Amino acid sequence: MHGEFKVPSGKLVVVDLDVIDGQLRDVHVSGDFFLEPDEALADINRTLDGASVRSSAMELTARMDAVLSPSTVMYGFSTADVATAVRRALSQATSWTDHQWSLIHEGPKSPNYHMALDQTLIEEVGSGRRGPVLRVWEWASPCVVIGSFQSLSNEVDPDGAARHGIEVVRRISGGGAMFVEPGNTITYSIYAPASLVEGLSFQDSYAFLDDWVLGALGELGIRAWYQPLNDITSPAGKIAGAAQKRLANGAVLHHVTMAYDIDSAKMTEVLRIGREKLSMKGTASAAKRVDPLRSQTGLPREAIIEAMLASFAKRYGLTPSDVSADEQRIAADLIENKFATPEWIGRIP
Repeated sequence: MHGEFKVPSGKLVVVDLDVIDGQLRDVHVSGDFFLEPDEALADINRTLDGASVRSSAMELTARMDAVLSPSTVMYGFSTADVATAVRRALSQATSWTDHQWSLIHEGPKSPNYHMALDQTLIEEVGSGRRGPVLRVWEWASPCVVIGSFQSLSNEVDPDGAARHGIEVVRRISGGGAMFVEPGNTITYSIYAPASLVEGLSFQDSYAFLDDWVLGALGELGIRAWYQPLNDITSPAGKIAGAAQKRLANGAVLHHVTMAYDIDSAKMTEVLRIGREKLSMKGTASAAKRVDPLRSQTGLPREAIIEAMLASFAKRYGLTPSDVSADEQRIAADLIENKFATPEWIGRIP
């Protein structure tokens, strides 16, 4: 069995092993990490040999920690990362390059179309009718997107939304509200089979699925990292927030909204929670504009997207694709019967 785990902002850990009578046998750990002394690798292999296949990642980590000298130096990985690679091997997890990734990047669409297409595509990937997808969103109009479990009245000021012509929609994933204006955000979704995140904790899957974008930002000169549970941040502040939805068949939807240039004055008139957060962070003026990606790169939004897609393609491959006629029909039906209805938008008043 073979398992791999790319440590977010770290190194690749690879584990090859056999299973005999319910125990790990002939375990070999490798990767591009740094480890001193050399003998520590043999200690890791030896102590994993004989462990039960039912051992949790925490139990495997404790097993390794018990035999390693306090002077052992591990750079770019940890024993917990080795344990994750073992669990991924046992669950027969797939890696990014095991899949053929397609790209969907359409012209501007309505907010409810984006909500409906998210559900459509994750269901198509989960059923096996479509392979994994990276989708970049383009917005036709401003909106607030609230999380599946958020209270509409607690999150949105209806007078502020009406005054600025801001539509309110609700997505299928959890997490917090997003304030969106066309051209001011970069939003993308990943639709993947369950095998890609097998053996990962829910928290680890967030960083794992966005490690590629941290690399892309690094190539643009931005030192970014993942802030658990679901934020991408930099020395200049938060850049993005992520959210996920898992289907019963195990397929995972992971989407991220990155700030390119957000009008915080307008945001605080529309989002109730925005006022509290800005106040807590000591923002001197609600009129201050927040533009982390624009200010940190000096690049047009389109150039940043192009660099992100090029980075993804270089790592994993990426083939342009379109939304099929059937998928468009399904999405249209979902808009009419779910996402555009008052019952869905206000399902938590």
